[in-house]
Amino acid sequence: MVDRPADRARVVRDRLLLYTVATAVTAVVLAPLAAPGYVLLYDMVFVPRQPLTWDLVAPVQDLPRAVPLDAVVSVLTQLVPGWVVQRIALGGAVLLAAVGAGRLVPTERPGVRLLAAVGYAWTPYLAERLLIGQWGLLVGYAALPWLVRAVLELRSGRAGAVARVLLAAAPAAITPTGGLIAFGVVSLLAPQRGRWRGSTVAVAGVALLNAPWVTAALVTDAGGSSDPAGVAAFAARGENWAGPLAALAGTGGIWSAQATPASRALPLVPLVTLVLLALAGFGFGLLRRRIPRDASARLLVLAGGGFLLAALGAVPGTADVLRWAVAQLPGAGLLRDGQKFLAPYALLLVVCVALGAERVAARMERRNREVAGVVLVGVLLLPVAAMPDLAFGGVGRLWPVSYPADWRVVAARLAADPGGEVLALPLSGYRAYPWNSGRIVLDPAPRYLPAVVLIDDTLRVGDVAVTGENTRLREIRQVLGAGRPVAETGVRWVLVQQHRADQVDPVTLAGLEVVHQGTYLVLYRNPAVPPSPVVVSPARWAVAVALVVAIVVVVAAFLRRYAGGLLRGNLRSEVQTLEDWHA
Repeated sequence: MVDRPADRARVVRDRLLLYTVATAVTAVVLAPLAAPGYVLLYDMVFVPRQPLTWDLVAPVQDLPRAVPLDAVVSVLTQLVPGWVVQRIALGGAVLLAAVGAGRLVPTERPGVRLLAAVGYAWTPYLAERLLIGQWGLLVGYAALPWLVRAVLELRSGRAGAVARVLLAAAPAAITPTGGLIAFGVVSLLAPQRGRWRGSTVAVAGVALLNAPWVTAALVTDAGGSSDPAGVAAFAARGENWAGPLAALAGTGGIWSAQATPASRALPLVPLVTLVLLALAGFGFGLLRRRIPRDASARLLVLAGGGFLLAALGAVPGTADVLRWAVAQLPGAGLLRDGQKFLAPYALLLVVCVALGAERVAARMERRNREVAGVVLVGVLLLPVAAMPDLAFGGVGRLWPVSYPADWRVVAARLAADPGGEVLALPLSGYRAYPWNSGRIVLDPAPRYLPAVVLIDDTLRVGDVAVTGENTRLREIRQVLGAGRPVAETGVRWVLVQQHRADQVDPVTLAGLEVVHQGTYLVLYRNPAVPPSPVVVSPARWAVAVALVVAIVVVVAAFLRRYAGGLLRGNLRSEVQTLEDWHA
């Protein structure tokens, strides 16, 4: 009979060690966030209090790239300041990614769990998506090992597993890409002969979690097609002499060179990737023996599918097909930046590398136990040694700053006189503010100001201009391109951002009244346009209903998972979870 107190003590000790190492990794990666302020870098935009507006909750002029992410942030910042939300989101993503990977590995050896934890929290995928500011995607990346673990528990028939699956999938579904990955994981991994009821409920529940952005995509005025020029612009790129496929094999290859750690260009990086792939191949056999074989095969299919999606734009033949699909098929634009879908591959790679290192160490232990320990430590530190510039926020790239007072003043002006659109000039979706040390960031105006803010949705990648889908902005660009004043566009407010004021033609501002003249921002009002309330169309109500449905799914799963136990005062033993892995 199992010594239950001894098992509990071992579980607590191992779990404490895992969380301690995960916390240390999180602190090393996000050290600059100990300073006050907001990290503003590429797509990462947090503001003190993001308004809860229809344009953020249910956009009807743009594709729903931030649905329901913006709605979640808007609600949270009504309760706590944005800088707190940012630190919880980033810290939670890195910490839970590490802990989730460590707990997913089917092993009794704490060192192997630590190896997986450090490896998953120090991948090029995490580094590159962090440095391009896509924190919502990283929340899904962190949820992935927890989701896989919950689905494996569902397959084993564990009570309450469906609720665990839905709770693990919910964080991933705050972005369309994360939601699709979660749906793919559950749809492929959960079905099992003789246990269709649980898997069906899980798949349907995850589908409902994706309902907000799917509904928004169906009702948007932006249309479903995208600019095919984005296929080449967002294709996976080589980071060193080995090319894009080798970069993807190492979980890197993001399209932006600026978001790539400099160490990824080192000539030895492909050799490190080869070592990791060899270990992963050695460890996959161990994975097949420790979890059901069909589950390991399906995980391999998931990883392979993610890799293929990531490589689509980088391979000549498939790139042509993808360009056609993006231009002709609604929603195919989501595949342009295919490297985002590499997350399942990254997870399986890390788990198999950890198990491969365990097999190597086990063989060495027969001859020399100390050497075996050195091997485990060496593999654990290999990702850090190969990419040391992830530390300290990508060596200083994630440095917090404070918004100038102009932003607060302009927000107050607009709140006191609501109604009408705000056009941000010069036309650009991204800014390089001097008060942000020149770091490029998505224009914060739509999330800072309590109004409908129009920013240019054309994205320039090198010499390539990828046209956006917003028809309203297309009309405005035509007016300004013809040299006519912005007053003719029908916008009520114009916000000129002074870091590039020299690029705004004075003719453009003809007929406008200055409302606020600040160091960084100048706010103009168009006297010819009266205030107009936001029209809540049936399309927006449809998105709101989908959001409510997703919330109901999460609340129901939470109550199913925790309410009964809390009411009974009964805390489940974690020892059973440990035993399930080795049954």
